[in-house]
Amino acid sequence: MNFELTEQQEMLRALTREFADGEIAPLADEIDTTESIPESLRQKLRENNYFGLLIPEEYGGVGVDAVGYVVVMEELARASAAVAITVSVHNSVAAGPICRFGSDDQKKRWLPELAKGKLGAFALTEPGSGSDAAALITRAEKNGGDYVLNGSKTFVTNGQFADLFVLMARTSQESKHRGITAFLIERDAPGLKIGKTIDKMGIRGSDTVELALDNCRVPERNRLLEEGHGFRVAMQTLDGGRIGVAAQALGIAQASLEAASRYARDRYQFGHPIADFQAIQWMIADMKTEIEAARLLTLQAAWMKDQGIPYAPHASMAKLKSSAVAQMAADRAVQIHGGYGYTREFPVERFYRDAKVTELYEGTSEIQRIVIANSVLHPKDGKSAS
Repeated sequence: MNFELTEQQEMLRALTREFADGEIAPLADEIDTTESIPESLRQKLRENNYFGLLIPEEYGGVGVDAVGYVVVMEELARASAAVAITVSVHNSVAAGPICRFGSDDQKKRWLPELAKGKLGAFALTEPGSGSDAAALITRAEKNGGDYVLNGSKTFVTNGQFADLFVLMARTSQESKHRGITAFLIERDAPGLKIGKTIDKMGIRGSDTVELALDNCRVPERNRLLEEGHGFRVAMQTLDGGRIGVAAQALGIAQASLEAASRYARDRYQFGHPIADFQAIQWMIADMKTEIEAARLLTLQAAWMKDQGIPYAPHASMAKLKSSAVAQMAADRAVQIHGGYGYTREFPVERFYRDAKVTELYEGTSEIQRIVIANSVLHPKDGKSAS
């Protein structure tokens, strides 16, 4: 693995940092307070092709590689984790499965629109099935040339504004995993209702909703792959999505480090900047070291994806480590700010709230540990992964 970014990846980093610092960061507190991303900013994200990052150029996208994607996601999250996850979900778990599993007709129909900024969402979790995703009960029954879906989904990121949902439903009761099928459901599909917006602790500017499907009719042409392949679509999609969440966590951690360092240099106590005190220096040193370790894990998983090397356990390791580092860094940043860190006057309070969710969505930390442990104890090639 080459530890140097390519010229194109460095350019992506520079351009995204300039955009994030100029267009996103000044609005970050407003986004958190109002619990919404201004339409003017959404339009700028469209104009700068952030909704087409992982979509191939032949369909109007940018077609960046996974390493480049990590670089972009970290910079966006450094300014606003809510904006970053909006872009990440659209690219990795909405457009991503269409790129990977869609038919030629589905790609031609949807990818150009998604690249232009029509928003995508991913609907897997249900009120009774979270980590046990195969336990979902939303039903899809064939009826002529359509499927009729009944059930509900929850924790659907981007759901309030999404134009297209990648949604998993059960087409058979005979097998828990093999009875699940993936569908592409348009926002105006008859019987699809956007439910309540979920009130969250962090990433409050990212809309998260419930969905209700009441005899929702979906044409057969909107089925992704054959019946019974939906669980594979979901799991392989989440493998890539975890790299994006790891990068989001890195952005939160890096923002925490930068804010803590600035404050430590500017804040005086006992006649000295608190940066002179060893207690502060050690916290900064730990933050920096852990961030660098998490970044290397994340870049490794992305590089493996680019090389076509099986990367699922490494994506889980990257997400597990990066989310823990985001939590630690945000906590240390609040501690360094002292009482001020507990107020909304400084952004570290937002970082602290935003960091937690990276340990929860697209697979909890406990699920990541199961994936990692299985790769060591039960490797598919029969060889020890240790």
